Amino acid sequence: MRLGEIEEFRKLPESIEKELTVRFKDWFNEITPEDVKLPSDWRKLEGIPFQKLLIIRALRPDRMVPALTTFIKNALPFGEQFVNMDSSASFTEILDSAFEDATQETQLNIPIFFILSPGADPVKDVEKMGKLKGFDVNRNNFFNISLGQGMDKYAEAKLEAGVRDGYWIMLQNIHLMPSWLPTLEKKLEMYAKEGGSNISFRLFLSADPSLGIPIGILERCIKLTNEPPAGLKANMKRAWTFFPREEIEEKDPRIKSVLFGLCYFHACLLERRKFGPKGWNMFYPFSIGDLRDSYYVLCKNVENNVSGRLPWADLKYIFGEIMYGGHIVDDFDRRLCMAYLEGIMQNELCMEDFELFPFVEGKNCSLKTPPQVSFEKYLEHMETQLGAETAIAYGLNPNAEIGLGTAQCTFLFEMLIEIMPKNTSADGGEGEKQRNDEMYIAK
Repeated sequence: MRLGEIEEFRKLPESIEKELTVRFKDWFNEITPEDVKLPSDWRKLEGIPFQKLLIIRALRPDRMVPALTTFIKNALPFGEQFVNMDSSASFTEILDSAFEDATQETQLNIPIFFILSPGADPVKDVEKMGKLKGFDVNRNNFFNISLGQGMDKYAEAKLEAGVRDGYWIMLQNIHLMPSWLPTLEKKLEMYAKEGGSNISFRLFLSADPSLGIPIGILERCIKLTNEPPAGLKANMKRAWTFFPREEIEEKDPRIKSVLFGLCYFHACLLERRKFGPKGWNMFYPFSIGDLRDSYYVLCKNVENNVSGRLPWADLKYIFGEIMYGGHIVDDFDRRLCMAYLEGIMQNELCMEDFELFPFVEGKNCSLKTPPQVSFEKYLEHMETQLGAETAIAYGLNPNAEIGLGTAQCTFLFEMLIEIMPKNTSADGGEGEKQRNDEMYIAK
């Protein structure tokens, strides 16, 4: 009814009530109504996508986030890049890109700040990049300092030496010394004003998310974090690209096939968390580190197995009871984890067209294994074969998404209201009324 106050939708309430009740009900009951044309004369809104968004917001708020994602892809120049961002890039590639951005012609090298997340370990990637560029702990031109009580003087001394002689300095866990951070902020400001630091000097910082980190440090740094993305496709692509292309290409084809299944398993476990109690009885900190360790175990088992057969029972036990199962404390959650592995880890995984999605007969939803191909072809298979996000991919009923999608929509629009310009007047009357109207429409 509120939407009917807009001129373009003036006839919408009457149209639904008197003429198109059944047709709108059919559209309303679609799993992905944003992809289905509206009934009767309202299908003209297919050519005005923003107005179709308004109807989705009014009638199916649970589908608002995927509808907005599609809108951004199609409406913005390079919209696909806004949505997918770096989902096809490994952390090493992202770090290399940030490293280039951190180098300026003014000889003022911008620090790179790693905001830590569970399972992320940027130290190994920085050390690996440093060795390729000639900076190594063994050469005494790379200093990796883990901050803690009494380490401030040592860190200051190495920082001064790095600026003067062109060393790489990595200060880990700076949030553990909040009292020293104002000193670090002043030093970074001083280096920026004076300039003249050695062109080879680089500073890397890492910390857990913390309110104790001065804003001046954050403003001067390029900030990187490694949070899992949203959606099955994005999670699978991020999991797959976590591993170096060159390393995967050299592996046994069976390792590639099992790793593909592991990436799906990993993405499912992460994404089920968003469904709350419908996904897991408790929240578990699954991370990319669990996938990495499972991959190492897989490689060892395949390379050391003289029989030529994959030890499925051993792999399922290690993945489900130790690597990922080590986080799980609820018996029913452990059964769920093992049920996934029972369905995935079998000989058919190494064959073409093996169905990974559970319980999808007749649901027009599928993810089948590709033939044993190259690293890039596996990535391409994920991009082309994984369609719109659906709870069916996790073995859940599509209705499981309704509560989740509605909550996401409410949060999104509340955030939009918060960042809107505040309309005020001398008596606060007209401005407050307009703001209340905006909030009513948004909610």
